[in-house]
Amino acid sequence: MSNQILPLVWALLIAFGVIMYVILDGFDLGIGILFPWIRDPEHRAMMMDSVAPIWDGNETWLVFGGATLYGAFPLAYSTLLPALYMPIMVMVGSLVFRGVAFEFRSKAFKSRFLWDLAFSGGSTMAAFCQGLILGAFIQGHLLIQGLDQSFVWLTPFSMLTGIAVVFGYALLGSTWLILKTEGDLQKDMYQAAKILLFAVAIFMLIVSLWTPAMYSEIQQRWFTLPNFYYLLPLPFFSVLTVFYEAYCLNNPTLKNEKIPFILTIGLFLFAYIGLGISIWPYIIPRQLTLWEAAANAKSLSFQLIGAIILLPVLLAYSIYAYRVFRGKVHPDMGYH
Repeated sequence: MSNQILPLVWALLIAFGVIMYVILDGFDLGIGILFPWIRDPEHRAMMMDSVAPIWDGNETWLVFGGATLYGAFPLAYSTLLPALYMPIMVMVGSLVFRGVAFEFRSKAFKSRFLWDLAFSGGSTMAAFCQGLILGAFIQGHLLIQGLDQSFVWLTPFSMLTGIAVVFGYALLGSTWLILKTEGDLQKDMYQAAKILLFAVAIFMLIVSLWTPAMYSEIQQRWFTLPNFYYLLPLPFFSVLTVFYEAYCLNNPTLKNEKIPFILTIGLFLFAYIGLGISIWPYIIPRQLTLWEAAANAKSLSFQLIGAIILLPVLLAYSIYAYRVFRGKVHPDMGYH
């Protein structure tokens, strides 16, 4: 495989691992974000039970994405981690708090409120930090000489994307619970999803306009002819998805319980594709291209053998786990 193709293959593998993590871990982080708004202990138990068998497997995709970035693009890895050290460490710590809460909450009684706080706070902070990292990544100010790298991630744009990710994950969590629950909790999630969908649509609009406004290169890519016509289907289908999801949420039936969750995943995919179009061909926007940051061809080829073995295993495990736990969650019974 040529030196030009290998970095592209690895970029696609990393992109796949990242979006798998965002979708799969996004909805269980979203459940933690929604936790403070649900007071009924029985409903909270159902929320936890809906993700208890699968949450730890979801985070495997984060490890896959980080490990492949380190092996395939070491220069990008060594640039991103020091610049984003603080939000990454806070994110990891938050994920640890959330993981411990999963294990301890069901066994605690007097201290259960503390584990609820750890679960909710850890989920919200992890989501917010991921949004901060995303915003700093899009801005790309990570290699500018003389710039203080300590707080390069802390900008108005990154704060906006941090809040946007929290709302996006909450929407994923609410639509997941629509799929997995019944009765009053499901009704509450329908109501929550309506509000969250509106907020997510607003955030998507702001970020979509702010990003090209920051950089003329991105503006030209999206708004000059004939690119405008080629790329127009992406925002068109995003808007269509928002309206159709709003329709489904306002007209709940047994047949369309799955549709809001699927459409929310679609919104994340559209946003992800839009991000890829905006930053191409950079792995660190306007700083390092895929080919400048890639490891040598022999190293990429050798690691590709491991990826070819590992990726089907991860996919098979995920598919099997979700197939086994595909039913509804019931009070005091878990999956049934």
